[in-house]
Amino acid sequence: MPPYRIASSALIQAPAQQLYAIIADYRNGHPRILPKPPFVALTIEQGGSGSGTIIRVHMRVFGRLHTFRSVITEPQPGRVLVETNDNGSVTTFTVEPRADGQQAYITIATEFSGRAGLLGKLEQWFTARLLRPTYDRELAQLAALAAAEGV
Repeated sequence: MPPYRIASSALIQAPAQQLYAIIADYRNGHPRILPKPPFVALTIEQGGSGSGTIIRVHMRVFGRLHTFRSVITEPQPGRVLVETNDNGSVTTFTVEPRADGQQAYITIATEFSGRAGLLGKLEQWFTARLLRPTYDRELAQLAALAAAEGV
Protein backbone atom coordinates (compact mmCIF):
# COMPACT_ATOMS: atom_id res chain seq x y z
CA MET A 1 0.00 0.00 0.00
CA PRO A 2 1.42 3.42 -0.87
CA PRO A 3 1.91 6.19 1.68
CA TYR A 4 -1.24 8.02 2.73
CA ARG A 5 -2.00 11.51 4.03
CA ILE A 6 -4.50 12.76 6.60
CA ALA A 7 -5.14 16.49 6.77
CA SER A 8 -7.43 19.14 8.13
CA SER A 9 -7.55 22.87 7.35
CA ALA A 10 -9.26 25.97 8.66
CA LEU A 11 -9.37 29.68 7.96
CA ILE A 12 -8.52 31.40 11.25
CA GLN A 13 -9.28 35.04 11.98
CA ALA A 14 -5.94 36.01 13.47
CA PRO A 15 -2.66 37.31 12.06
CA ALA A 16 -0.67 34.63 10.26
CA GLN A 17 2.48 35.65 12.13
CA GLN A 18 0.77 35.17 15.52
CA LEU A 19 -0.61 31.75 14.52
CA TYR A 20 2.76 30.53 13.29
CA ALA A 21 4.42 31.75 16.49
CA ILE A 22 1.98 29.69 18.60
CA ILE A 23 2.59 26.56 16.49
CA ALA A 24 6.38 26.95 16.61
CA ASP A 25 6.49 27.61 20.38
CA TYR A 26 6.83 24.12 21.88
CA ARG A 27 7.26 25.45 25.41
CA ASN A 28 4.03 27.42 25.78
CA GLY A 29 1.98 27.69 22.58
CA HIS A 30 1.97 24.28 20.94
CA PRO A 31 1.18 22.28 24.11
CA ARG A 32 -1.89 24.48 24.66
CA ILE A 33 -3.41 23.62 21.28
CA LEU A 34 -2.95 19.83 21.52
CA PRO A 35 -6.31 18.12 22.11
CA LYS A 36 -6.46 15.98 25.24
CA PRO A 37 -7.27 13.18 24.54
CA PRO A 38 -5.62 11.68 22.53
CA PHE A 39 -2.52 13.74 23.39
CA VAL A 40 -1.27 13.11 26.91
CA ALA A 41 1.99 15.05 27.10
CA LEU A 42 4.66 16.85 25.10
CA THR A 43 8.19 16.92 26.50
CA ILE A 44 10.97 19.09 25.10
CA GLU A 45 14.31 17.33 24.76
CA GLN A 46 16.15 20.16 22.97
CA GLY A 47 15.41 23.73 21.97
CA GLY A 48 11.82 24.78 22.36
CA SER A 49 11.07 27.13 19.50
CA GLY A 50 11.03 26.21 15.82
CA SER A 51 13.82 24.54 13.90
CA GLY A 52 16.20 22.39 15.91
CA THR A 53 13.64 21.59 18.58
CA ILE A 54 13.31 17.93 19.53
CA ILE A 55 10.18 16.77 21.34
CA ARG A 56 8.76 13.56 22.76
CA VAL A 57 5.00 13.15 22.31
CA HIS A 58 2.75 10.82 24.30
CA MET A 59 -0.66 9.85 22.88
CA ARG A 60 -3.26 7.45 24.22
CA VAL A 61 -4.91 5.63 21.32
CA PHE A 62 -7.42 2.83 21.83
CA GLY A 63 -6.31 2.53 25.45
CA ARG A 64 -2.62 2.17 24.65
CA LEU A 65 0.06 4.78 25.31
CA HIS A 66 2.13 5.55 22.21
CA THR A 67 5.33 7.60 22.47
CA PHE A 68 7.34 9.02 19.60
CA ARG A 69 10.15 11.51 19.15
CA SER A 70 10.01 14.37 16.65
CA VAL A 71 12.66 16.61 15.16
CA ILE A 72 11.38 20.04 14.12
CA THR A 73 12.47 21.81 10.94
CA GLU A 74 11.25 24.96 9.22
CA PRO A 75 11.67 24.57 5.46
CA GLN A 76 9.90 27.93 5.08
CA PRO A 77 10.20 29.84 8.39
CA GLY A 78 7.01 31.67 9.26
CA ARG A 79 5.04 29.54 6.80
CA VAL A 80 5.90 25.79 7.01
CA LEU A 81 6.94 23.82 10.09
CA VAL A 82 7.64 20.07 9.88
CA GLU A 83 7.73 17.43 12.62
CA THR A 84 9.66 14.36 11.44
CA ASN A 85 8.74 11.53 13.75
CA ASP A 86 10.79 8.46 14.62
CA ASN A 87 7.69 6.32 13.96
CA GLY A 88 8.01 7.08 10.24
CA SER A 89 5.29 9.73 9.99
CA VAL A 90 5.80 13.37 9.04
CA THR A 91 3.45 16.11 10.22
CA THR A 92 3.45 19.47 8.44
CA PHE A 93 1.88 22.71 9.65
CA THR A 94 1.32 25.15 6.79
CA VAL A 95 0.31 28.76 7.45
CA GLU A 96 -0.96 30.60 4.37
CA PRO A 97 -1.52 34.31 5.06
CA ARG A 98 -4.79 35.80 3.84
CA ALA A 99 -6.30 39.30 4.02
CA ASP A 100 -2.89 41.02 4.12
CA GLY A 101 -1.71 38.62 6.82
CA GLN A 102 -4.58 39.39 9.21
CA GLN A 103 -5.98 35.88 8.88
CA ALA A 104 -4.52 32.57 7.77
CA TYR A 105 -5.49 29.31 6.19
CA ILE A 106 -3.85 26.66 8.37
CA THR A 107 -3.33 23.05 7.31
CA ILE A 108 -2.16 20.23 9.56
CA ALA A 109 -1.22 17.17 7.50
CA THR A 110 0.46 13.90 8.39
CA GLU A 111 1.94 11.45 5.91
CA PHE A 112 2.27 7.81 6.87
CA SER A 113 3.94 4.80 5.29
CA GLY A 114 1.20 2.35 4.45
CA ARG A 115 1.11 -1.33 5.23
CA ALA A 116 0.03 -3.72 2.52
CA GLY A 117 -3.23 -5.62 2.38
CA LEU A 118 -6.33 -5.57 4.53
CA LEU A 119 -4.40 -4.67 7.68
CA GLY A 120 -3.06 -1.58 5.92
CA LYS A 121 -6.51 -0.50 4.79
CA LEU A 122 -7.90 -0.95 8.31
CA GLU A 123 -4.99 0.99 9.81
CA GLN A 124 -5.55 3.83 7.37
CA TRP A 125 -9.30 3.92 8.12
CA PHE A 126 -8.78 3.96 11.91
CA THR A 127 -5.99 6.52 11.69
CA ALA A 128 -8.17 8.86 9.61
CA ARG A 129 -11.12 8.41 12.02
CA LEU A 130 -8.86 9.40 14.92
CA LEU A 131 -6.65 12.11 13.46
CA ARG A 132 -9.00 14.16 11.27
CA PRO A 133 -11.30 15.14 14.20
CA THR A 134 -8.23 15.59 16.41
CA TYR A 135 -6.75 18.02 13.88
CA ASP A 136 -10.11 19.83 13.64
CA ARG A 137 -10.03 20.28 17.44
CA GLU A 138 -6.39 21.39 17.32
CA LEU A 139 -7.24 24.07 14.76
CA ALA A 140 -10.20 25.23 16.87
CA GLN A 141 -7.95 25.43 19.93
CA LEU A 142 -5.37 27.37 17.92
CA ALA A 143 -8.06 29.87 16.89
CA ALA A 144 -9.30 30.18 20.49
CA LEU A 145 -5.80 30.69 21.88
CA ALA A 146 -4.98 33.32 19.27
CA ALA A 147 -8.24 35.15 20.05
CA ALA A 148 -7.55 35.02 23.79
CA GLU A 149 -4.00 36.33 23.35
CA GLY A 150 -5.10 39.08 20.97
CA VAL A 151 -2.58 41.26 19.20
